Amino acid sequence: MSASDFRQIAIGRETGKPERLFRAAVSAFCALPRPSRREIAQLEDLTLPLFEKVSVEARRYVSAALSETEYAPPGLVRRLSDESVDIAAPLLIRSPVLSDVALIALIGRHGLPHARAIARRPGLNQTIADLIRVLERPRLVYPETTEQVEVPVATATAATTIDAVQDTPNIPAPGELAENVRRRLRSMMTPNTAHQSTSTEGQTRAPAYERLKSTALTGNGTFFQTALADALEIDFQTARSITEKSGYSSLIDALKALDLPEEQAFLLTATTFPGQFAHAEAIRLFLERYRLLHRDVALDRVRDWKAAAVGASIRGNADRLQPKPGAAGSKGDQLRAS
Repeated sequence: MSASDFRQIAIGRETGKPERLFRAAVSAFCALPRPSRREIAQLEDLTLPLFEKVSVEARRYVSAALSETEYAPPGLVRRLSDESVDIAAPLLIRSPVLSDVALIALIGRHGLPHARAIARRPGLNQTIADLIRVLERPRLVYPETTEQVEVPVATATAATTIDAVQDTPNIPAPGELAENVRRRLRSMMTPNTAHQSTSTEGQTRAPAYERLKSTALTGNGTFFQTALADALEIDFQTARSITEKSGYSSLIDALKALDLPEEQAFLLTATTFPGQFAHAEAIRLFLERYRLLHRDVALDRVRDWKAAAVGASIRGNADRLQPKPGAAGSKGDQLRAS
């Protein structure tokens, strides 16, 4: 397929079964030597609404097709990466779209199967490689005691990432490697660190706003939520909760963290919460709140959202692996969870 084929699909929304459209759109997109931001957004707009209507085989095909392109739509990559590992593996192993923070979050959500695929990435960040090594060793011995404790995969993930979520001073570290991983993960989960230049932030801010604006103006909340999740590198559920609250306080935090000018932030907020701006006083109040909000405070809140999402997924996995009351050995062999 050629560039003209993709544009024809994007403009005409080719009729036919969702499966055929899903595959054809991705095939045509991959034939583009250097797709524009608009074409990347068009592919996402075409494929995300079809995602639940297509087969596992179609998802597996798209995952493989997009796995080596740096232009793959982030929202679609995120959605495919959250699928089971037999679908997500090509992206987990090769996709340049997945950042280190995104990889850590995927390990937190899906545990060892995703971690093993990620371990095959060329040039994998050493901190993530060490995290996976800890996950591969579920039997840990605490230094202060000779008691051996069986730790499930999700709990091992908690042992290495939980400090990004909350302090656990009363629980001993399960080893020097895990403690080193814990410390380095803490710094990796901190966005916009000092080594990132102002010019780099400026380069990424403009396309982020353009996509947020274009999706907000469609009137489709899912599109805007996906764009917001990608811009902030948070999970989709968190982005959805930000836009579905009764007020816009959380959205102000999100937009300030992106360092958007007040006029851009107002346009996005007014589009998402039109009922909040029925008179001029409401607009004045918004602008005042936005100006007074310090960006470091907003970044702290985004960091909290990321940590809470990882913590929730870890706790959910740990709960599923806990023995049920009355199960054999459940009393004496209770699993210790962080």
